[in-house]
Amino acid sequence: MFPFAYDVIYASVTEHMQLTGVFLCTFVQVDIIGVGCYSSKDLWAWKNEGIVLEAEEANETCDLHKSNVLERPKVIYNEKTGKYVMWMHIDDANYTKAAVGIAISDYPTGPFNYLHSKQPHGFDSRDMTIFKDDDGVAYIIYSSEDNSELHIGPLTEDYLDVTHVVRRILIGQHREAPALFKYQGTYYMITSGCTGWAPNEALAHAAESIMGPWETMGNPCVGGNKMFRQTTFFAQGTYVFPLTGLPGSFVFIADRWNPADLRDSRYVWLPLIVGGPADRPLDYDFGFPVWSRVSIYWHRKWRLPSGRRGLK
Repeated sequence: MFPFAYDVIYASVTEHMQLTGVFLCTFVQVDIIGVGCYSSKDLWAWKNEGIVLEAEEANETCDLHKSNVLERPKVIYNEKTGKYVMWMHIDDANYTKAAVGIAISDYPTGPFNYLHSKQPHGFDSRDMTIFKDDDGVAYIIYSSEDNSELHIGPLTEDYLDVTHVVRRILIGQHREAPALFKYQGTYYMITSGCTGWAPNEALAHAAESIMGPWETMGNPCVGGNKMFRQTTFFAQGTYVFPLTGLPGSFVFIADRWNPADLRDSRYVWLPLIVGGPADRPLDYDFGFPVWSRVSIYWHRKWRLPSGRRGLK
């Protein structure tokens, strides 16, 4: 099956002011239209499959009301049920709900039926992702405890709920935007710091077990100037896509947010390579690093190897 990409489609913009202590903060609220889907056979030409999960126009109590927050939709296929399951970050306009939403469909192109929202394991949940392992077990990874740590745990067999198992990782490190992938039996993850819409330094992490312990390997960004590397090329990671037939080769997909006009935010796609020794000590002193370095290379334009079509 060829790849599908999902994105949140935004509409009108409303500016708000919020008084916090002695600071008057302004932020932009963007009404949502829904989740859009795009398909491609070669990662170059993309077809717009339309809105696969629509926002709610009238019912203000609905999670999907256009004034609420819907971010980071992820879709995985369940071979046992034959269903496509979407998980997403659901919030109110003030980011106080801090929940996940679940939707289901018979097809990757929808329409998806929204089921409900919940706080997984009873914890607040903001930036999140879903990872499906080689054995078919799926996991949720989310920022929690006011973004001070990440939580990870397996989903139920139908992918519609969490189990009672959960592990706290990267405690006190204030990481968000987890993007998890696996190579040669090792689990890797790219995370972001917590600086709102402003970009910051990415970190790569590795683990022998998806439930941890996770160790930090350092900034994976290579190329460009120092500011580019310290700001993840002015972007924030959202997903790592494996390139079939090219061992150790992945595409790092990141959001380049435009706080002045969130509707005009863009994506950054860059090559990610796993290979070579880690270039700095890990969090725990177990001797020499046993994991390969994760490198995200900056290119203004680049092409997939092996005669595949190029990507900008």
